[in-house]
Amino acid sequence: MGRTGLMVSEICLGTMTFGQQVNEADAIKIIKSALEAGVNFIDTADGYVNGKSEEIIGKALKDVRHAAVLATKVGAWQSGPGINDAGSSRQHIIQGVEDSLRRLGTDYIDLYYIHMPDYSTPINETLRALNDLVRQGKVRYLACSNFRAWQLTKALWTSDQLFLARFDCIQSPYNLITRDIEYELLPCCASEGVGVTVYNPLAGGLLTGKHDPAKPPPTDSRFTMERLGKMYSERYWTNTNFEVIARLKETAKKHGRSLTHFALAWIMSNEIVTSVISGVSSLKQLEDNLDATETKLSEEELSVCDEVWHQLRPSRFLYGR
Repeated sequence: MGRTGLMVSEICLGTMTFGQQVNEADAIKIIKSALEAGVNFIDTADGYVNGKSEEIIGKALKDVRHAAVLATKVGAWQSGPGINDAGSSRQHIIQGVEDSLRRLGTDYIDLYYIHMPDYSTPINETLRALNDLVRQGKVRYLACSNFRAWQLTKALWTSDQLFLARFDCIQSPYNLITRDIEYELLPCCASEGVGVTVYNPLAGGLLTGKHDPAKPPPTDSRFTMERLGKMYSERYWTNTNFEVIARLKETAKKHGRSLTHFALAWIMSNEIVTSVISGVSSLKQLEDNLDATETKLSEEELSVCDEVWHQLRPSRFLYGR
């Protein structure tokens, strides 16, 4: 992971739906099967299903905690009724880590993310609080999620100037129809030795090719989730996306691949990406996604991916030279 000595699997098990779309018993089976298959990286957050995801992971890892690199997050959602029960202040971070440790049933977190930028809290306050957690042994590595390149750069500079533990990883959305991080964030991470984990690799399931734009999304999809369905629909469910996905599906079929394998293999072909967060709802999906690690795309396939992106985001003159 980045410039650290921490080793993680190229597939990271995402658990956002554990406790909601995936019941506890099935979720525990998926976690244990992932570990047996060589996946050592598990991603969750304090706000996933109001903390239920963390509780399930804690039960699954009860006797094998040492086998997992466990990542969780703080700062995105309101964790209580109070005005300080959100954000990245020292107050909320200290409370947040204690709550996550309790739910996870562990005394340390391998990778602790600031889930969202907090525009009302100075970054030095956030980093000093996180640095204290590292010194106390409650957290081993620090990370951020959904930060822009300038925000990551400012955080790295602050850590350097104040001799604080730094963000060694960032988590961002990245897939065949969402590639904006290539412009500044990925080059920044490559330059500064920051690991990159990416979420939404299948665009909420759109890049499986199973959805029909003429029909409403199925009730068991992310597009119909009670809390996040509207956000996912606004993010990905567009006619333009369906048009380019049809072309990608044809290209994958031409080369004897499923669109899922095609989409995941494309991300893993980027050497800057450390790990792909794969959220699954069944053992079959887990096995299918793991098979994608053996898929290598040809130059022709990669070229089609670039053409599709240029169709979505036509080349324009940019300010950076």
